[in-house]
Amino acid sequence: MSNLEATADVVTCPETDGTEHPNAPVEVITPRSVPLGGLRAMPVRRTLPQRARSLIGAWCFADHYGPDDVATTGGMVVPPHPHTGLQTVSWLFEGEIEHRDSTGVHAMVHPGELNLMTAGRGIAHSEISTERTTVLHGAQLWLALPDDARDTAPGFQHYAPTPIEVPGARLSVFLGTLAGDTSPVQTFSPLLGAEITVEPGARVALDIDEHFEHGVLVDTGALLLDGARIERSELGYLAPGRRQVVLRNPTAAPTRALLLGGTPFGEQIIMWWNFVGRATEEIKSYRRQWQAEIGDAEAGAPDGTRFGPVSGGRSPIPAPTLPNVSLKPRS
Repeated sequence: MSNLEATADVVTCPETDGTEHPNAPVEVITPRSVPLGGLRAMPVRRTLPQRARSLIGAWCFADHYGPDDVATTGGMVVPPHPHTGLQTVSWLFEGEIEHRDSTGVHAMVHPGELNLMTAGRGIAHSEISTERTTVLHGAQLWLALPDDARDTAPGFQHYAPTPIEVPGARLSVFLGTLAGDTSPVQTFSPLLGAEITVEPGARVALDIDEHFEHGVLVDTGALLLDGARIERSELGYLAPGRRQVVLRNPTAAPTRALLLGGTPFGEQIIMWWNFVGRATEEIKSYRRQWQAEIGDAEAGAPDGTRFGPVSGGRSPIPAPTLPNVSLKPRS
């Protein structure tokens, strides 16, 4: 998914030594509404990045959307656009999305199945909800690649986890390990990603890695996260140091959430538009290369191929204009 609204946003991630804070309170992050491109924009609710918090582990971007009537919103129509230095995680609750990328992958995103795309040194892709989709509902997430992996070759992985039952809840572990279940999907830093549905009135205690920081993004209903109430589309943050996460559903219906985690990232990054880099000149070079590849005469001739074309016949999205300032990290 393209971060279309971020025409001049700089997101910086302060370095951290991973200090544990087992008694730190739950931090509740409220989403902001963002139109996802075009005049007939599909609305999404963004909890990461925020000024107060840029990352949870390597998770650097979280959009939650739906359930949306596609007849009203127009669905998801994101033509070819570029990425660098990250992995995209597509997770659906309802609907279907067609994925095409410049490595030649043509795949569908279905509910309860993970599509993970590695941008690495550069990739282009498109995401379009299919004609048979009437309701679209899901999450789009990004993972920042650490410095030693950010120029890796682009790629794509698909995984359909088998849901498991624990007392009071149902889990689908799509990244990392939880409740004895491990995903085979490759990542480049220690991570956790799982869908959790908690039964009405249930209290669920799950063992977690005490070296991870965690976030709980509520999709439906509400949850008490270690006693703090997290409403729909809010994200509750837990600092490292906890060995368990305790979820209680105070409602009369099942509550569904995503549990995200990872070791503190420990590196400064710059996120601008769809690029993750480390310096202003890098971001400028990514933008110039993309513009050159899509035929912008002002960008000059492309320097080889970093991103590549995407099949499907849709025109690529031009990059926005860079701000006339250095994109300096902030801490």
